[in-house]
Amino acid sequence: MTEIALSPLLAASTALMRAGRWTTATDLLRAATPSTAAERLAIAAALAEVTVDQDFGQQTDNAGPALAVLAEALSETPDALLAWDLSFLQLKKDYSVALFASDRTAGEAYAKRAAELHETAPDDSRSGHAAFYAGVIADNLLEHPEKAFTAYTTALTLGESSGDDLLISLALRHLGDHAHTAGNLPLARTHWERSTELRQKVGHLLGALAQQTLLAVLARDEGDPAASIALATEVNRWSRQANIPFLQTQSAALMN
Repeated sequence: MTEIALSPLLAASTALMRAGRWTTATDLLRAATPSTAAERLAIAAALAEVTVDQDFGQQTDNAGPALAVLAEALSETPDALLAWDLSFLQLKKDYSVALFASDRTAGEAYAKRAAELHETAPDDSRSGHAAFYAGVIADNLLEHPEKAFTAYTTALTLGESSGDDLLISLALRHLGDHAHTAGNLPLARTHWERSTELRQKVGHLLGALAQQTLLAVLARDEGDPAASIALATEVNRWSRQANIPFLQTQSAALMN
């Protein structure tokens, strides 16, 4: 069988993950046969990222074994960068479980973990993603909007300094939500439209659909129900085909 270089393999799995093709990305990574311990570690890290992302998008529970494999690989081949990534993926998984279960009991503990990850991150991009999670934990688990706003602003700054389009889009999504809550619809539109464009740029299907759902909310609030329903209908079609339950629910509510 033809050998495939590791870098394009990992790039392909990331592209498939962002396109909502989690099962295909998983199959691709599991079909690979690493020839070194370093390759095994890199594939384990990629697989853990895909499964954590799928668990959030489709509300599945696949990440546990993949995270355990990554931890085992790190014990055999220590790597400080991927050790940080493992801790971050574990936080993302724990947060998504708490979010969908509406469980706020561990919010303070998760906030502490996010702060530690932000402080110990090896680069601006990772630091910004940890700051973003500090924001959503503050917003959704602790109901501390002021702390959340500060965290999102930090994430945006770090996203721009590192050129991380996905991080920028995440921060803008939630800064736009704060603007919307405050009644500043023009600023919300500015943030949400830019966030949508960035997610489309990086090929993030779930993210783009989530943003279009917010734009449907905004059209409704701006007094254009026809535009809101039309956009929500398209989101609903896409989210049903991609099997993204929470977007199906949100878009269906807007269609009515």
